[in-house]
Amino acid sequence: MKRFILLLVVALAIFCAGSAFLIGGGPLKFMISGEAGSIVAVLAAAFAIAAFGFGAVSGDYSWVDRLWSTVPVVFAWIYAVKGEHSLASFLAAALVTVWGVRLTQNFARRGGYTGTEDYRWAIMRSRIASPVAWQFFNAAFICGAQLGVIALFMTPIGRIAEARSVVQPRVFVAVSVLALVCIAIETVADAQRWKFHERKDAVAQGQAPADSEVSGGFASSGLFRLSRHPNYFGELGFWWCIYFLGAAADGNVINWTISGPIALSAIFAGSIPFTESISASKYPEYAKYRRRTSVLIPWFPGKTNGTGYLDGA
Repeated sequence: MKRFILLLVVALAIFCAGSAFLIGGGPLKFMISGEAGSIVAVLAAAFAIAAFGFGAVSGDYSWVDRLWSTVPVVFAWIYAVKGEHSLASFLAAALVTVWGVRLTQNFARRGGYTGTEDYRWAIMRSRIASPVAWQFFNAAFICGAQLGVIALFMTPIGRIAEARSVVQPRVFVAVSVLALVCIAIETVADAQRWKFHERKDAVAQGQAPADSEVSGGFASSGLFRLSRHPNYFGELGFWWCIYFLGAAADGNVINWTISGPIALSAIFAGSIPFTESISASKYPEYAKYRRRTSVLIPWFPGKTNGTGYLDGA
C-alpha cells in the first residue's frame, strides 16, 4: 500500500510538471481553466509514465491493475465538476464511484495492494524472452494502451456532463438501473469465486473435505455454472451502460465515444483466450467445462460447439 501511495504521488508530480509545461501557468490554473478532456488526458499520461517506471524498477507489473478501479472514479468526477453541474452528470459519476468502491474492495482482499502481481504478467514475461521487448510491451500495452482505454471509456461521462438536460430521461433512468444490475452481477460473481478459493485453501490445508468443484480446481457453480466469466460480463455490461447513458443524455445513439467500450471489449476478447489457455493447462476438467458453459453471456449449461457458444444459439 505504501508503494501504491508513492505511485500516486509520483503520478501527481508528473501531472504537475506536464500541465505546467503545456500551459505555463501551473497545475492549479490548468485544473481550473482547462477542459475536462485535456485534464483527463494529461492525468492518464502521468499515470502511465509512473506505472511504467515503477514496473521497470520493482519488477512488479501490476501497477495499472491497482489503478484500474480508482482512476476512473477520479476521471468521472473531473468531468462532472467541470461540466454543466447537471443531476445526470453527478448520477453518472456516482455510478462509477459505486463500481470503483466494489472493485477496489475485491482487489484489496485478494492482496492486490500488498505487492501481489497478477499471475498472467509473470506467464507473459516468460514468453517474451528479450528484456527490451518486454519493457516495450510494458510501455506500449500494460501502461500506455490500458490507461488510454480507461481514458476512452470515460468519455461518455463527458458527454453527459456537457448536456444541460437529458434528452431521453426515461431511457437514462432505465440504463442507470441496468448499470446497477451489472455491478450486482460482478459483486455476486466475485463473492462466489472468493468463497470457492476459501474452500480450496481449506481443503489444501486439510481443514475440510474436497467436493467435486474443488477437486476440479476452478469455480464452476453459481453464476459460473451459467458463464465462464460472469464477472467480465458484468464489467463489460456496466461500461456499455455508461456509453448508453451518454447517448440518452444528448440523443446521439451512435457517437465517437463508442470507441471506449469497443476498445475495452477488445481487451477482454484477447484476455479471455489467454486466461483460459492457462486454466486448461492446469486443470484437466476445464475442457469439459468450456464445452458445456457459455463463454460470457450467462446461459443454461449444455452441449457447446467448442467455440464457447451453445449449439443452436
